[in-house]
Amino acid sequence: MGPDPTQPTPVAAWKKTRLPAVGSGALVSVLAADISRCGGLLLNSCVNEWGCAADWGCVLHDRQENENRDWVESNDEDLPHVPYSPLRYPVETVLKRSQDFYTLMNQRRSVRFISPEPVPQEVIDNIIHTAGTAPSGAHTEPWTFVVVSDPEMKHRIRLIVEEEEKVNYHQRMGEKWVHDLAKLRTNWIKEYLDVAPYLVLIFKQTYGILPNGKKKTHYYNEISVSISCGILLAALQNAGLVTVTTTPLNCGPQLRLLLKRPANEKLLMLLPVGYPASDAIVPDLKRKALGDIMVHI
Repeated sequence: MGPDPTQPTPVAAWKKTRLPAVGSGALVSVLAADISRCGGLLLNSCVNEWGCAADWGCVLHDRQENENRDWVESNDEDLPHVPYSPLRYPVETVLKRSQDFYTLMNQRRSVRFISPEPVPQEVIDNIIHTAGTAPSGAHTEPWTFVVVSDPEMKHRIRLIVEEEEKVNYHQRMGEKWVHDLAKLRTNWIKEYLDVAPYLVLIFKQTYGILPNGKKKTHYYNEISVSISCGILLAALQNAGLVTVTTTPLNCGPQLRLLLKRPANEKLLMLLPVGYPASDAIVPDLKRKALGDIMVHI
């Protein structure tokens, strides 16, 4: 039988353990183990690392306070607001522009046959600049676009991606996944990573690092960066360039180290970018009709 819940638990029942940092899996293990030793009861008090009775909440709060010292306080200063008056088109023009843009974007395809023909760097700069206009949580702009054109670096990236992709196709990805990809004629060989004049690797910043070393919260960082990737794809299509969206499974940590990116950045997407090859082919896919993707209430 466990201890009488009406009686205080003896200090001796608790193992004197130095608590790990808040938020770690080790802390959960310590909590679970200590609760188990006390008959499974969720107690209001414990023994801290010096053997003194202490409230769990106080101990955790103190640890969290120490951790929070690394984070910067939010800036409460009022942000100036300015008038916003973009050009407003006549209704007929609005209709035509919306139809023209749909026609342009409906031609977008995932292209794995990319020409080695050079693309002006300024074009890529403009496209990345455009992607940077995306909205972001609290305007934190939590994205980093790493543009790689050096042939040796592109090849090193290809080796990492292909090594992991080979394992993915033969072990990690289920049989159904591989079967569903067969009609698209994809495999673990990524020749376009060498051929494309540019590789654009998009990293999400899970938090910001200020010049003084303090950390800054990046709200909704993955959603924000995903939106910017959508704008980037539209900008590529607008410029007559092609890409194939890739999310290199299990490659992120290796590529982050290779590109010397900081620990707060996580790889979200890798895009080979260039003109389509003269012999490029794409699957003859059909998109859903408007009525299948929109609900009008």
